[in-house]
Amino acid sequence: MSFRKCTSAEADIGMLYYISDNEGTGGRLKAQPEDFVVDEISSHPEPADDGRFTIAKVTARNWETNHMIRLLSRQMGISRERIGFAGTKDKRAVTSQLMSFEGPPSILEKVDLQDLTITEPYKARRRIQIGDLIGNRFTIRATNVARPMAEVRDVCEDVIASVKATGGFPNYFGVQRFGVMRPITHKVGEYIVRGDIRGAVRCYVCEPANEASQDVAAAEARKRLSETDDWASLYDTVPDSMSFEKNLIAYLRDHPEDWTGAIASMPTNLQMMFVHAYQSYLFNLMLSERIARGIPLNRPIVGDVIIPLDADGIPQHESPVIATARNIDLVERQIRLKRAFVSIPLFGSESKFSDGEMGEIERMILEREKIDLDDFVVPGLSHCSSEGSWRELLCPVKDLGYNLEEESYQVSFSLPKGNYATCLMREFMKSEMTDY
Repeated sequence: MSFRKCTSAEADIGMLYYISDNEGTGGRLKAQPEDFVVDEISSHPEPADDGRFTIAKVTARNWETNHMIRLLSRQMGISRERIGFAGTKDKRAVTSQLMSFEGPPSILEKVDLQDLTITEPYKARRRIQIGDLIGNRFTIRATNVARPMAEVRDVCEDVIASVKATGGFPNYFGVQRFGVMRPITHKVGEYIVRGDIRGAVRCYVCEPANEASQDVAAAEARKRLSETDDWASLYDTVPDSMSFEKNLIAYLRDHPEDWTGAIASMPTNLQMMFVHAYQSYLFNLMLSERIARGIPLNRPIVGDVIIPLDADGIPQHESPVIATARNIDLVERQIRLKRAFVSIPLFGSESKFSDGEMGEIERMILEREKIDLDDFVVPGLSHCSSEGSWRELLCPVKDLGYNLEEESYQVSFSLPKGNYATCLMREFMKSEMTDY
């Protein structure tokens, strides 16, 4: 199968190829939040009348997850650490997901937030944690398409045929992992991994946004902050839209030069996201190199690490199998039956290299980046440290279909958890990164 080279800014985050060899429809996503609908396929905690947690479905329109949790905790009068959720959702979207709240169901009555509803509450003995979901269902509309609808139909049919023939699409980490308007999350993570925590903080606070960003006040504030170390004097000039940056500046105002403490003061999931984004960048590079070498994504070669799936289709990363000359036929059959996938590492301190040619690629990427596995142990920032894991090369898709409209089209599908809808939509659209 031929792969099309990516020439957009996505190449800067390691997304160098498309599986479908067509020009794409063009267009953009999320012109309105209703254009991007996400319904979590949840893993429900068992109900219990004596449970200390309230489980409920939260439906939100145009809410950033961390901001939403901060306001929920404020209105409920509980710490944000007592609010649990399975996965971070897209902001400019209409999303529904299960969340847990430590306290009785009556605690939900305190919430009054625009474009947010909480329904179906019940009590349970366990909270919801990151990863406690099976997947997500998506209904996504692409607007402002650049081609006549007859050509859009041809593109949609071609993409669906390519995905079906391959058994999925390249499982890149999508632009949301890095930031669409400010694709710097992985850069912050790289500073952290290299031990330059001051550089990480300054990158997070000062790095400018994409030119398409309309937040002029934020752009001006970042420029001022980049030109001085005296951030405390500029605190009052930082707009509220830079809420996490303001919190960092406030911490440093009270604790000068405590860069590690500044990162540690951030929400736990944000701390984790920085290094995870750098791991994601390395993964994208390795996946692209495998494609460039013509090594298949849906068939193993000797030395590959194979990850089996459980009955729910969830990868069992703790049970990897190495493809050898003796078992290659068996593991290939399991992959063909969609019971397993070829994977490569998300590098961390405990990661193991693959054998064979894939191992050569992995070592080459780390050597080029001048990174050692021990660098993923970050002193003083346990939430930024990572032992590593595995990630599948292909993302399987269920219920993939499309619907043409007058000047737009909808694509609907389901994905397992941890995978990016935009990485499938980019196959249809092949637009600029800021259009996702």
